[in-house]
Amino acid sequence: MKAKNGDIVKVHYVLSLKDGSVFDSSGEEQPFEFVIGKGMVISGIEDAVIGMSEGATKTVTILPEDAYGCYRDDLTHVVERSYLPLDIDPQVGMTIDVPAADGTFISALVTAVNDSTIKLDANHELAGEELIFEIRLLKVIRPG
Repeated sequence: MKAKNGDIVKVHYVLSLKDGSVFDSSGEEQPFEFVIGKGMVISGIEDAVIGMSEGATKTVTILPEDAYGCYRDDLTHVVERSYLPLDIDPQVGMTIDVPAADGTFISALVTAVNDSTIKLDANHELAGEELIFEIRLLKVIRPG
């Protein structure tokens, strides 16, 4: 049975970056499950799985625009340290939730710290990256 829109699929995957480093993997014990067409995964993964048969393996390169988007300089901001609660000691590499204009919170990575300011980056950590997925389709479940 070939996977199509609306199917529930179980896959194993290995996600590598362009430099060959492995960024993430489903592992062999716990397959990753999603419904094709529900937006549960990046569109490049859904597109890759459509038409695959159970047991098939495919390697696909997904461009940033079909993954986490291009890196955006407008999502980096320098803010006064006084903007943070007193109990937070910002360190490079830590993630801080900052309020957005609509009242929700956005996770931002601290990329620089000095005595008076910190630099925050709200881009997804994979923004601007070409992603190389090796996907093995284990199971297709057709609802209904």
